[in-house]
Amino acid sequence: MRQSRAALLTLLATLLLIPLFAGPAAATPPGMPTTAVALQQLQLIEVASESHADSYDRALFPHWITISGTCNTRETTLKRDGDQVVVNSSCAAVSGSWYSPYDGVTWTQASDLDTDHMVALAQAWRSGAWAWTTEKRRQFANSLSDTQLWNVTDNVNQSKSDKDPAQWRPPLASFHCDYAKSWTDVKYDWGLTADQAEVDALADMLATC
Repeated sequence: MRQSRAALLTLLATLLLIPLFAGPAAATPPGMPTTAVALQQLQLIEVASESHADSYDRALFPHWITISGTCNTRETTLKRDGDQVVVNSSCAAVSGSWYSPYDGVTWTQASDLDTDHMVALAQAWRSGAWAWTTEKRRQFANSLSDTQLWNVTDNVNQSKSDKDPAQWRPPLASFHCDYAKSWTDVKYDWGLTADQAEVDALADMLATC
């Protein structure tokens, strides 16, 4: 009887703990390709060395822009990706929860999150965006129609910086497949190039899908 009671108490304790550790399902931006499509896209991306690094300036990619009412691009993605998000009259998120797919951590303060450009602006510049118009760079920096924008733990995003997949991968290995699919899709859709080490790293991550 004592063992049965102990087992029951253990089960109840486990059930009570589940809500404390379970976060919302990872929000995936629109347009995530299948693995098969991403592999095809990877073969079509032009392989070329990066260039024009010295002329990069973040101001060449205007963001965050107003999307609707008082909501800018970042605020729009926070509402899109969060769970039970409440915003104030300025569209700033005052409550909610957000799951960071890069490291598997759930946050309840928007200030703990960075809105990451999957293909960083400096990386895009070195991969061909140096030749774009300012308007195209504005569209790229605020793109809501593809998987370019992700809300992730701020210090993890800062460790990524403008590195490509040959130089940095998300700490959460189970996300490597989607990371590679997203990165490949963005580079393909926007006609950006990739160097050989980057292509090899993407192929390696896609093999985990």
